[in-house]
Amino acid sequence: MTLSDVEASWQAGTASLWTTRYGADVRWERLFDDLQGQLDAAQAAEVAAEVGERTRIERSRITLADRLAAAQGATLAVHLRGGGQARGTLLEAAQEWLLLGSPLALVPLAAVTGLVGLGRSAATAGADGVRRRHSLAAVLRAVSRDRSPVRLDVVDAPPLTGTIDAVGADHLDLAEHAAGELRRPSAVTCVRVVPFAGIARVAPGAGTSSLG
Repeated sequence: MTLSDVEASWQAGTASLWTTRYGADVRWERLFDDLQGQLDAAQAAEVAAEVGERTRIERSRITLADRLAAAQGATLAVHLRGGGQARGTLLEAAQEWLLLGSPLALVPLAAVTGLVGLGRSAATAGADGVRRRHSLAAVLRAVSRDRSPVRLDVVDAPPLTGTIDAVGADHLDLAEHAAGELRRPSAVTCVRVVPFAGIARVAPGAGTSSLG
């Protein structure tokens, strides 16, 4: 019942309330107390409904990246496409990727199938900042410029090791060579094109401790 319904009902039934509910000697205070109680209950119900609807709308706008941005420092278990799993401390997150530490791993959000350890908080106030952070391609270009060897975990295939030669809008070129070696022409066995959609995780190669 809305406030207007309560008011209309009271106006229509005032005479009846006066003569039948309280008797002929009913006092004005009781009559208005009854009305005020109904109005308070209706108002409380409307406020609760409005708050609930506002909460649902705000919740519907929260992205996974917003929640990850609020969870920096948390220990996560990240389940990946292809059945793999990455565990570590969340160091940073953006709209397209997250970075874990101990051990270090760059994980595309598109490769994530589930997370354990993520809280309910979200960085809603800084959501625009989250969205403006570097794309996955930009981060991979930084790794490529560093020329450090990497281990590339791909979906439904054995891991690859090598050096990222180039990065496009949605793929990269990986010069494959043995783990622990530098990229020398004699060490490269092939150059493989890997779509971003096929990447589950990027980690430092053997003998390195950083990405870029």
